Amino acid sequence: MRVLLDTHTFLWAITDDARMPARVRKLMAASDCCFSVASIWEAVVKVQSGKMSLPRPAGPFLVSELVSSGVQILPITLDHVLRVESLDLHHRDPFDRMLIAQSLEENLPVLTIDPLFKKYPVQLIW
Repeated sequence: MRVLLDTHTFLWAITDDARMPARVRKLMAASDCCFSVASIWEAVVKVQSGKMSLPRPAGPFLVSELVSSGVQILPITLDHVLRVESLDLHHRDPFDRMLIAQSLEENLPVLTIDPLFKKYPVQLIW
């Protein structure tokens, strides 16, 4: 199965965060996981603003972790951007709205605990 990882899901996986359930780790190991360019952008912004810290500069660290874990990078396409416009404003976070649009356009379930994703017609896994 192919799945889209929310930003926190990938970060919890690579940092062995205790909030990550074992069953989600197993699902990730058995799936073709995708991580959006929007999530990389979000992480870079959060590190730069001091809201999050990573062991090394965000960009190189995340790319290295993505490569070593075999997670595919999902680019942002024009179709993804245009899909955002049709989304109701349940979720105001632009990065999460992009993930929702990508999920819908690519027909990918999302691995997330974000409860606002439930307000959209996306398949959620957690």
